Amino acid sequence: MDSRRVAAVRDTGLSAQADAGMDRFARLVTEVLGVPVALVSLIGSEQQLFPGMVGLGDPWASARQTPLSHSLCRHPVADGRPLVVGDARTDVRTRESLAVVEMGVVGYAGMPLTDGEGHVLGALCAIDTRPRDWTARELGVLEDLAAACSAELRLRVVSRQREQAQTAADELADRLRRALDRSQLLLRAADTLADTTGLTEVAQQVRDLLTSDLKPVYVGLVLVEGSKMRRLVDAGGAAPMEGGYEHYGLDHAWPAARAARENRTITVSGPAELERDYAAGAVEAFSSLGLHSAVCVPLPGTVIPLGTLVLGWDHVHEIDIVEQAVLAALAGYTARAVERARFVDNRIYAARQMQESLLTDLPSVPGAELAALYRPAAASDLVGGDWYDAYPLPAPPTSSALEPAGEGNGQQHAAATLAVSVGDITGHDMHAATLMGQARSMLRQADLDHPGQGPARAVSAFEHANTRLHIKASGTLVHVHLRPCGQGAWEMTWTNAGHPPPLIVLPDGTVQRLEQHNILIHPVLGTPPRTEHHQTLPPGSLLLLYTDGLIEQRRGSIDKAIEAVGDTLAARRHEALATLIADIADDVAGSDATDDIAMLALRVPGTAPVHNR
Repeated sequence: MDSRRVAAVRDTGLSAQADAGMDRFARLVTEVLGVPVALVSLIGSEQQLFPGMVGLGDPWASARQTPLSHSLCRHPVADGRPLVVGDARTDVRTRESLAVVEMGVVGYAGMPLTDGEGHVLGALCAIDTRPRDWTARELGVLEDLAAACSAELRLRVVSRQREQAQTAADELADRLRRALDRSQLLLRAADTLADTTGLTEVAQQVRDLLTSDLKPVYVGLVLVEGSKMRRLVDAGGAAPMEGGYEHYGLDHAWPAARAARENRTITVSGPAELERDYAAGAVEAFSSLGLHSAVCVPLPGTVIPLGTLVLGWDHVHEIDIVEQAVLAALAGYTARAVERARFVDNRIYAARQMQESLLTDLPSVPGAELAALYRPAAASDLVGGDWYDAYPLPAPPTSSALEPAGEGNGQQHAAATLAVSVGDITGHDMHAATLMGQARSMLRQADLDHPGQGPARAVSAFEHANTRLHIKASGTLVHVHLRPCGQGAWEMTWTNAGHPPPLIVLPDGTVQRLEQHNILIHPVLGTPPRTEHHQTLPPGSLLLLYTDGLIEQRRGSIDKAIEAVGDTLAARRHEALATLIADIADDVAGSDATDDIAMLALRVPGTAPVHNR
């Protein structure tokens, strides 16, 4: 029997010379398993040969062979089963081998390579120079590659023994290459989909993976949501029909719905089958895409499928058993990515709802118009720390009668003050949103606890609490006190902690950029001195506070972005504030803004009429 096995090794045509095909298998092992050394080892009567080799050092690399005294691969040949050793230096089967002593083999996993007669010709082995705990996935991948390598060896034997079977051998080689391609597709899918965080990203990655490999003209994901099916519409608009058929019932006669209901792969072989078995809407949708063949694979779920993966071709496409198995495995990866994306999307929704709930309604202020906007980043993982706020402050007692005496007690008060602020707490996650809520509340409390002392005093009091209570909030803000000063004008007092400059548009359209600022807020800085600045806002003036998400975009410099904001404010200063600031956010930041945006605008009414666009 051993002589027949050695003859089969010889019939492969392989020797102690490099072989491109065998080297490719060795490279796949090192790349997929992350080992430094991989060998395709064939065991002869007295030597082991390395037609495939990566990572072996000299003199063994130059010779590409060793005596059997230096071979661990002889064990799979002798036993007919894999040899897996975490530390060959301590295992009783291997610790005396010269491969351990002289070649530095420590971690070893070898899978048998067999011919068509069941002879074990050698082993496909992965070698580490350190102890290694081989995972089930690693061993499974190595076993699959060994099966493919064994098939390659069988092809070589058949090629040498049966010249008349050359055509059949070529077809088998093609199937094996396609099987390797499918294996690589699954490896790419596992890696790619493991990093997705949202349903839109999952759908796009699946489209990219399948379009590049299986060449369908359409790839879609349709998810089960209660008794409905919802298609994930491609934002790029590659398939216009998706918007028209985004929703349909789980019990409707669509191939994707049937695959989900029956939890099995459904194929459509042509238009006649589609018209016979399915609804008119399905026929129209397939026809608009120009599809001839399709396959619908259920996405496995805990109780029922999560949805369906749909692939369509504009020609006859028969799904063989290998392709069906690949699609089933890919559907499994996709299902796990969908579950994770739904969890993340739900967290994003809940977090943004929480953040928006912290942004209270603006007060009604006699003699002033207010509008505010909060817009989350287009591709934010969760939420950010941007905020705006506006609230009236009680007037402190004063000895001069600036306002009519208060009812009931006859005490005189100064004119009421309006506090407004815009800030940005560092971070883009739930923690940043939580700190934002704390900072906003603490600043309000500081204002209330220090009546009549100005915005700088309130910011310093907030910083003191932030440091002493170890809240560790950091970021930037502009805090403003506004007080009527007669004849419809307002006196503005502000302090800036490292924030982008507020903009004022005067009645004649002149834009002022309030550049004065102090250092940003950070707990390690304690309570640095805060300075206040003053400005009168005559009737017809407009004030805009904003966060850096509005101006720090990819399109150009920050100065040009601020200039663009000021130009728009000046040109459209008489328009409705809510519309104006929303349009500025659209025009300057765009729909794909990479950071959250908060904006607060205040206008002192003048003689010019305010009108909607």
